[in-house]
Amino acid sequence: MLKRGLSRQILLAMSFMTVAAGVLVFFGTYLAFTILFYFSPWSDETDSWLTAFDFMVLSGLILVALVVAAFTSIRLARRILAPLESLAISARRIKDGDLSARANPGDHSLGETALLVDDFNAMAQRLQDMAADMTLWNATIAHELRTPLTILKGRLQGMIDGLFEPDERSLNALVLQVDSLARLVEDLRTVTLADSGHLDLRIEPVRLKDEIERLARVIEPELQAEGFELRLRLADIHVPVDAMRIRQVLLALITNARRYARRGLIEVSLKVERDMTILQVADEGPGLDSDLAASAFEPFRRGSQSGSLEKGGNGLGLSVVRAIVEAHGGKVRYAPSAKGGALFEISLGKPAA
Repeated sequence: MLKRGLSRQILLAMSFMTVAAGVLVFFGTYLAFTILFYFSPWSDETDSWLTAFDFMVLSGLILVALVVAAFTSIRLARRILAPLESLAISARRIKDGDLSARANPGDHSLGETALLVDDFNAMAQRLQDMAADMTLWNATIAHELRTPLTILKGRLQGMIDGLFEPDERSLNALVLQVDSLARLVEDLRTVTLADSGHLDLRIEPVRLKDEIERLARVIEPELQAEGFELRLRLADIHVPVDAMRIRQVLLALITNARRYARRGLIEVSLKVERDMTILQVADEGPGLDSDLAASAFEPFRRGSQSGSLEKGGNGLGLSVVRAIVEAHGGKVRYAPSAKGGALFEISLGKPAA
């Protein structure tokens, strides 16, 4: 039994057209014979130009044709409209909040209709994935914010109650928590703007060697204090980029190596390969776990190696790297380094002439 809706309306319309066509054929045939008889009458010896039996035969043939046409129309309409009706029902379920709804494409004999349903199902799956990602983001962000806020609240309440002295050490600890919150908010803002295509970039030809060396002079003392050696291998090239954002990318990659790599060499290289600018950051291990490598650039992914020297961070560092590089029209990838560590390679397009 057909459900009320588009299929029923179309089937009723097709049935009406079939009946109308049958009636038109019947009376049209009768009218044609009448006109033919008027202009070319039969001989007087003929009793009648069309007997009652002839009318019965003609009516029977038209009735059979009408039944066959109606049956064929209904079968064809069911095949055409079944996937469309399934699509309409699924669309209403998605509108009501059920993102798991999917349409049935039928037997795929009608290619265009099946393709439409497959595209709809792909769209519905993407919506469901986006909703799941948003739920995960909200939960993760709440967790990331709760930790520093809890520390801040506890420390401040302790100072109010007289449990802690508001000395320089305590105040510096509070400032660190505020910095952590500010960094989280800024990283979230960067990733969100880049994903929406609204990250503001000031692109101009930049001598990357100078920018990298300037950053290295700032962070090298801290790296050396923790047992790392920063080595630079830089080609002297100009690249159209946002210098501040590229420094942010490089700092994030070096910070990631400082947190998770063994103490040793961190090498930053800049070169041109196949008319592409390549920026690489490599360390001496242990690199990323195989299950983490595939999703390393997704938000809130952290390394969990037992040999990590320092945990922390908000899990957005590599996501920020990906967002900024892709905003430049480039690509970033991970591969094991020659020394068994992590190698992050960034492609930034053609050097400036």
